[in-house]
Amino acid sequence: MERMSTLDAGFYFVEHENVPMHIGSVAVFRGPPPSFPELCELLAAKLPLVPRYRQVVRTTPFQVFRPVWVDDEHFDLGQHVRRAVVPRPGGNHQLRQLAAEIFAQPLDLSRPLWEAWLLDGLKGGRWAILSKVHHCVVDGVGGNDLMTAIFELTPDAAQPQPASWSPEPEPTTVDLLTASLRASLAGPLRQLADLPGLLGQPLPSADRILGYSRGLTASAQRLTAASASSLNGPIGRDRRWTGVSAQLDEIRRIRRALGGTVNDVLLAAITRGFRDLLQARGELTDGLVVRSLVPVSVRHVDEAGMLTNRVSAVLANLPAGEPDALGRLAAIRAQMDEMKRTSQAVGAEVLTGMLGFTVPMLLAAGCRAAFQLPQPLVQTVTTNVPGPPVPLYVLGRRLVRIHPYVPIADNVRISVGILSYQGRFSFGITTDYAAVPDVRVLARGIRRGLDELDAAAAVRPGLVAVG
Repeated sequence: MERMSTLDAGFYFVEHENVPMHIGSVAVFRGPPPSFPELCELLAAKLPLVPRYRQVVRTTPFQVFRPVWVDDEHFDLGQHVRRAVVPRPGGNHQLRQLAAEIFAQPLDLSRPLWEAWLLDGLKGGRWAILSKVHHCVVDGVGGNDLMTAIFELTPDAAQPQPASWSPEPEPTTVDLLTASLRASLAGPLRQLADLPGLLGQPLPSADRILGYSRGLTASAQRLTAASASSLNGPIGRDRRWTGVSAQLDEIRRIRRALGGTVNDVLLAAITRGFRDLLQARGELTDGLVVRSLVPVSVRHVDEAGMLTNRVSAVLANLPAGEPDALGRLAAIRAQMDEMKRTSQAVGAEVLTGMLGFTVPMLLAAGCRAAFQLPQPLVQTVTTNVPGPPVPLYVLGRRLVRIHPYVPIADNVRISVGILSYQGRFSFGITTDYAAVPDVRVLARGIRRGLDELDAAAAVRPGLVAVG
């Protein structure tokens, strides 16, 4: 038995029928598709590397304690690996429509929280693997660590054979309550035991404390900026999922000429997309912003491969009301630089850790309430996950594209995930089906945002130092 972290439990408790909380991707390959038994055999052989994929979530009565992970005594690979055919003519549009339907379906919470789909029928000699894994299992950066369990670095890599596996007996309710009570008591005691060591550490400087306080004040002030109303509201069960792509060389060219980070450039392009969307809806006004939650990985190098969430987040105002592309980039860069200087992401992680002392049933209610706020505190989520820079293979077939999927939640109708692979960025835009029929306006606007920044970079290359 292993207890969920506070953050993982939050992702688990948030889920309901209209808000399936899984992340995912569609990996497109070149070459003849493998047979379904071949893919099943590969996954069966790789499962020992990801033990969480054969575990289920168990909760205690009334959610008095955090959920725990236990082995699934009835694990059946056939319940997690599926197959579907992309409708004719098998283009990208048909692939995304099928993927949106599959992503909209919640995972079975009584089983290990993942699925893999073999997708045939793509034109051009291609096929795809669609993957889904619940957010309580692993965050985006950790998810990339899991990709090494499926992908190989060479096309002729030897394939392991499936190994036998015996699950640990599932604990009884009494066992769960006893172990959870013991862990709940031991946690605070361990922190008290560490107190002498903590007291021996140097305290943060007055300047650092003051800087963090100023950062909190600035974050609170950003909540007062005018925002568009149509980006928030109730959502249903169906999803739209579309995308845009960009080359890393293009982003680097912009970054070298105009300054900022790669993420600043990507956020500026997304801001142009929201500007176009709001303008088409007749909502665009001067000074209008789109408040975006920007997840930030706080995973340390020595934590690579850990199957738990190590993410924090900052709240950024995307200046959609700013007509000038350089002005939008400068505003985003200033915000992100300030958040780094004042350690806002680390502070948010500490706050999440403190919630570990909260009774889980209150945590569950709090998480659901946070995603059902009537006021538009958060209007979108934009997350950028670095992917592998080298070519990858599955069963000898080369991966040519990989597209990310990130969920939306109550009151948040649009999310944007970005994943890089081999010098190419792929934007995956998830929206509520009924509330955002104009998602293509947003997608085209993101592409325009990149084009206008690239044009500006060509006019004055190298005039601004890279930050």
